[in-house]
Amino acid sequence: LAIAVNAKGQIIGYSTISIGDLCSSTTHPREVFKFLICCNAGSVIFAHNHPSEDSSPSEADIQTTRRLIKAGELLGIPVLNHIIIGGENYTSMREKMLI
Repeated sequence: LAIAVNAKGQIIGYSTISIGDLCSSTTHPREVFKFLICCNAGSVIFAHNHPSEDSSPSEADIQTTRRLIKAGELLGIPVLNHIIIGGENYTSMREKMLI
């Protein structure tokens, strides 16, 4: 999920970018930022769920987030956070200083 945020910090839209299977999902920066550019986002928050109910970020989550951060830097759309939801728990990659 990509949550578009304006310059005032208000949510202006959201889009489901990818629906994966039990173990993985493909996320390409091109698809993510197409939506954000079209809605004139000033920044973005990403979120996704882990069906395993373990909200700990995987290595793939960390690498994908780093790719998205680099793309956002090039486009002037900073990544504010990436939140992983697992059952009743969540992990903020910003709070864990992974961003």
